[in-house]
Amino acid sequence: QVQLVESGGGLVHPGGSLRLSCAASGVFEDIDDMGWYRQTPGKQRELVASISKGGQVNYADSVKERFTISRDNTKNAVYLQMNNLKLHDAAAYYCYVHYTVVSPSGIWGRHDGWGQGTQVSVSS
Repeated sequence: QVQLVESGGGLVHPGGSLRLSCAASGVFEDIDDMGWYRQTPGKQRELVASISKGGQVNYADSVKERFTISRDNTKNAVYLQMNNLKLHDAAAYYCYVHYTVVSPSGIWGRHDGWGQGTQVSVSS
């Protein structure tokens, strides 16, 4: 089981910046992909950015050139630097991880873990 703790949300004006952080703890063998989703009321959760263990990144078209995802494998942490925030970026942001657990009998299992969400508000 993995626990994810997020921080860094808040209220900014359009054009402002925020940096989200998410740290994973618990019992797991390895962490593979990490990333961020966001969700607004009445809409489906959408992928914002993801990063593989090797550092390969993927971004939603709407955030390219403005957001940067990074990770620190020594801290089991993932970050999202958000610059030039726009009104439509306002949402609850959730970090996620894909992680592996090995059972006492030696069986490997892949699981998803989610953070509790952090609110990003953009208002003029």
